[in-house]
Amino acid sequence: MTGRPRADNRPPYARIAGHYRDLISSGELSPGDLLPSIKTLAAEWDVSTATADRAMKLLRDERLVRGIPGVGTEVMARPISLSSGSERHDRSSRTQSSWGVGERSSGHTAGVVEAPEDVAQVLGIAPGDDVIRRSRVYRDAHGIVAHSTSWIPAEFAQVLPELARSNRLKGGLSLDLIAQATGRLVARREDEESARIATKDDLELLELESRTRAAILVLSARFLDADGELLEYGVDLGAPGRTRHTTSEVPQ
Repeated sequence: MTGRPRADNRPPYARIAGHYRDLISSGELSPGDLLPSIKTLAAEWDVSTATADRAMKLLRDERLVRGIPGVGTEVMARPISLSSGSERHDRSSRTQSSWGVGERSSGHTAGVVEAPEDVAQVLGIAPGDDVIRRSRVYRDAHGIVAHSTSWIPAEFAQVLPELARSNRLKGGLSLDLIAQATGRLVARREDEESARIATKDDLELLELESRTRAAILVLSARFLDADGELLEYGVDLGAPGRTRHTTSEVPQ
């Protein structure tokens, strides 16, 4: 259970967290199981206790484990949760993957299409103008987590033609590749959450029966560079029954 994974380029705390995240995801570690102590982790991974503690904090923030005073770090029961595009972006920055625990993505499609009216308004272009559309479905052991669509200005297809190809991207998310190719980094994000009764199109994307009547969460995120120019507009349709959880620091 404690064998180390093969070396990768992630920082030590991310490798440790990733190792135990995988054990929890696979079921090798179950709710109620205890993880090694911080001192033991530091010795096993040849890192400082501060690094080991940072790894456990990452897992606590993801609600995979909890600290019990005088007992240790316990694996928690996994919630049926839903991540926003911004949270997936943050997760990719930390772990080099947008997947949550136990998640995988499938059905990756992409292409240059005519911008729908609502998308054109967000991107500041005319309806029908070219735009890159990338979509995928996130799944976990409970089924579909969300259908996710990224709308990206068509200009990026010239420097990154892979953005318009129906394959899972290699080397990071689309925003990571844009930053590497152009130097344009995300400087500001604007998130919006709303709920609605699923439309016929929503049901099809979420692979639900056409007669299903259910409320879904719609999570959108606008990613802008330092000049306020839009780099990507993401829209996630959460499957019925999914919940949202966020953690914030409270000023003292």
